[in-house]
Amino acid sequence: MLLPVLAVFLPLFGAAIAGLFGRQIGDRLSQIVTCACLLTAAGISIYLFNDVALHGHAVNITLLDWIQSGTFSVNWGIKIDTLTAVMLVVVNGVSSMVHVYSVGYMSHDKSIPRFMSYLSLFTFFMLMLVTSANLLQMFFGWEGVGLASYLLINFWYEKDSANNASIKAFLVNRVGDFGFALGIFGCYMVFGTVDYTAMFVKAPDLASMQWVFLGHTWPALTTVCLLLFIGAMGKSAQLGLHTWLPDAMEGPTPVSALIHAATMVTAGVFMVARLSPIFEYAPDALQVVAIVGALTCIVAASIGLTQYDIKRVIAYSTMSQLGYMFFAAGVSAYSAAIFHLMTHAFFKALLFLGAGSVIHAMSGEQDMRKMGGIWRTIPVTYALMWIGSLALAGIGIDGLFGFAGFYSKDLILEAAIGSKTGVGTFAYVLGLIAAFMTAFYSWRLIIMTFHGKSRADHHTLEHAHESPWIMLAPLMPLALGAVFAGWYAFHWFGGEGRDEFWKGSIFVLKGHDSVGAAENVPEFEKWLPLGVALPGIIFAYICYVVKPEWPGKMARAAGGLYRLVYNKYYFDELYDRVFVKPAQRLGLALWHTGDEKIIDGIGPDGVAALSLRIAKRVGALETGYLYHYAFAMVIGVAGFITWFWVKG
Repeated sequence: MLLPVLAVFLPLFGAAIAGLFGRQIGDRLSQIVTCACLLTAAGISIYLFNDVALHGHAVNITLLDWIQSGTFSVNWGIKIDTLTAVMLVVVNGVSSMVHVYSVGYMSHDKSIPRFMSYLSLFTFFMLMLVTSANLLQMFFGWEGVGLASYLLINFWYEKDSANNASIKAFLVNRVGDFGFALGIFGCYMVFGTVDYTAMFVKAPDLASMQWVFLGHTWPALTTVCLLLFIGAMGKSAQLGLHTWLPDAMEGPTPVSALIHAATMVTAGVFMVARLSPIFEYAPDALQVVAIVGALTCIVAASIGLTQYDIKRVIAYSTMSQLGYMFFAAGVSAYSAAIFHLMTHAFFKALLFLGAGSVIHAMSGEQDMRKMGGIWRTIPVTYALMWIGSLALAGIGIDGLFGFAGFYSKDLILEAAIGSKTGVGTFAYVLGLIAAFMTAFYSWRLIIMTFHGKSRADHHTLEHAHESPWIMLAPLMPLALGAVFAGWYAFHWFGGEGRDEFWKGSIFVLKGHDSVGAAENVPEFEKWLPLGVALPGIIFAYICYVVKPEWPGKMARAAGGLYRLVYNKYYFDELYDRVFVKPAQRLGLALWHTGDEKIIDGIGPDGVAALSLRIAKRVGALETGYLYHYAFAMVIGVAGFITWFWVKG
């Protein structure tokens, strides 16, 4: 039982050593300790995956009795089943590569121990989230990930843009977390517990339970699931609560890879899959999940077509891929959602770290309009970016071989159309359109960054160079995952072995098995994802190599539509006008009127001013003339005599 504990708590140990003793042990030892802890945890996670997921030896450890209040009881424990085992490999595997990469990328930073400590702390909180045995422990990890993301996005706190981005991420996530907290309260009201096992046992009997609130009757499980999904929307940047994600690019590139690939943004997908025994009895909530996921998928992909910051393009790609995962969960294809979560972690971390290598080579430049013609200068990074882009676009041939994204994305689309529901068809159509856009913006990024005539200034181009091997080496395992993970793991996630693999971990009602239905989808619909991806690549090549004047002409022809997409559908401007500015005006009014004029004016400042005025008037009597004092004495004696006379 020691190994599961080490897999979870080793990152916390590394964070504590680097964070508390970083100044004493220095930069290099801080890097060694944190990297060693993460690599060891990753190795243990692979062992646990083999033992738990492949051999069925699930782990349930109670570490301590956490809360006992009346009938409310919560233990602190570690629960490792197949779902958690997959997440352990993803989280510790990707995070360990990010740690090693950071040794090179952050080599000139002045606060290396603090950065390494934050990375490890972030990983620990994510591990707490995925190994939780109850909703309250999950909420602890959930909030911890939010805190650590704030620290990492704002790592370069001297920059106003980093300050604003971190505050924005923190506040937007608080909106979702409020819904999540209400969902936890609702679960306790419905089930009388927040323990997973106990809730899952009771769920079938409570499927028809109703609540009366504000004179209306509400289905209890649907209400609870929708509240929980609001939390998932915030953490996983679904449409409406997504605006923090692109701004999170203000953090160092390793932070972008860690947040956007395997950890924070996938927490919502994991939560929905973990609670599948409850969501399955709330079909209306599942429809909402599918619709929001499909809309997120298409909106984010369209924005990615127009962006020029290399990291923001990949960030919107992450948002789009998360949409795929959610609409898969919405049609009960939970294993397909987790499959895409796993493959996406490999190729998206590869793309982000590859983008970091490009930025490193270009002396910090992130605008693709100021790049071009550098593929011969950084050939290893160029090749790795190709692998990541092929996996993202889902390129492969059914029955032969494909990159990782080919297997997982196609499984999601086939499950959506195989579900034979209106929502599934809606998600399938939007997913196909997004697949075309994904292929287009992926090769737009490749061509603008690496090909054509260089648009960089002379100084940047002169100093362009390949990244050191301490940065390139961690990309190799990620590249292997981007190439082979889908082909190797398909049997467990979408093939004949999935029922046994997911037994006791993911629950799907009879008649909801959309992954099984995907096997009977017509061949034409199976080939469509590749059929739209390849034209996307070809069209990108035409637009940015053969006819480079076309993008400008199309943008001018689109007019307002292009401006709408380029400005990210004006979500930020809308929220600024509806929420931010009114809140600022209210705050200023409470400050100047409520605090300064009323509270301080009447309270401390008013009392102090009154005391000062009295003191000044009393002080005026101290003239220094003897006859003034004699006159005051006479007045006093007269006053006393009068008082005694009146009193008799």
